[in-house]
Amino acid sequence: MLKVFPWIERSFQFDSPRWMYPNLVERIRGGPARVEDAARDVPLSLMTKREGTSWSIQENIGHLLDIEPLMLGRLDDFRQKLPQLRAWEETNGATWEANHNAQPLQELLAGFRSARSTLVERFDSLDNSLIEQAAFHPRLKRPMRIIDLVYFIAEHDDYHLAKISAIKQQEWGSRPRGETF
Repeated sequence: MLKVFPWIERSFQFDSPRWMYPNLVERIRGGPARVEDAARDVPLSLMTKREGTSWSIQENIGHLLDIEPLMLGRLDDFRQKLPQLRAWEETNGATWEANHNAQPLQELLAGFRSARSTLVERFDSLDNSLIEQAAFHPRLKRPMRIIDLVYFIAEHDDYHLAKISAIKQQEWGSRPRGETF
């Protein structure tokens, strides 16, 4: 089984050069398509299955939707030249309370696609002079630039996609993709 290193324990080297900005924006632009692909052909019984206190596949997807307002808010913090970015709600209460397992998957996927489209449009329209503007990230306890925020979002997408892959691998093992139970 894939072992996914806990997100909260990660540290980051924010050293992406300015020229990487469009590449990183493309990475997050592709997030919804990658999530849709990861959910394709997964039976509902596996989509909503929890192992202990870990989120199900559907809850991982719902969480990506839940944090889009935080990422938009952080972009607003940069645009307002605030010295510190808004903090993450450490219990992920929105995801736990949303009951994503009871929601239709297509609604979660469509919601994530729409929210991410809004975020990417904002990054696409950003004035190039702001790409390296920095503010303090409260959890990481270090400065973060706008380009670093885009990288952070891309890594967060990848983390949850890896969690989804680990769940599928645990359940399906080495079965060919698309083969259902």
